[in-house]
Amino acid sequence: MTGQILDSTDLQILRCLQENARLTTKELAAKVNLSTTPVFERLKRLEREGFIRKYVAVLDAGKLGRGFTVFCSVKLKQMNRDIARDFVSVIKDIPQVAECYNISGEYDYLLKIQSPDMKYYNEFIINVLGSIDSIGSLLSSFVMDEVKNTHGLYL
Repeated sequence: MTGQILDSTDLQILRCLQENARLTTKELAAKVNLSTTPVFERLKRLEREGFIRKYVAVLDAGKLGRGFTVFCSVKLKQMNRDIARDFVSVIKDIPQVAECYNISGEYDYLLKIQSPDMKYYNEFIINVLGSIDSIGSLLSSFVMDEVKNTHGLYL
């Protein structure tokens, strides 16, 4: 945190961008009732200070043949700094892993994997995750229906 407090206009800009990151500065200015120059300056500041990390397109996993979502809990055989660092390094290079979180509780990591189907996921477990020596056990939970996914933060 930079120490600078976001005002209501900054938050309104961020909300608008979460809904549609393709808004032009002019369109965004109209939505927040400012002229384009101050909105442009605020955007640059929000980007520079890291409040806006990047702009992305939200893709339809089903239409792209990756609609089978799995949350895979991973327990390492042993946990220490070097093993965790090596595991994270390997996971970051696996394109099928959409998200990875270090979690508390019985398991050490939670992976979100987008897959075409169960057969593909089974082969992924055997051939990819199965090749990581530090993994002690896995627990897979299969998404039956996506109830809510906002792709943004509550502001």
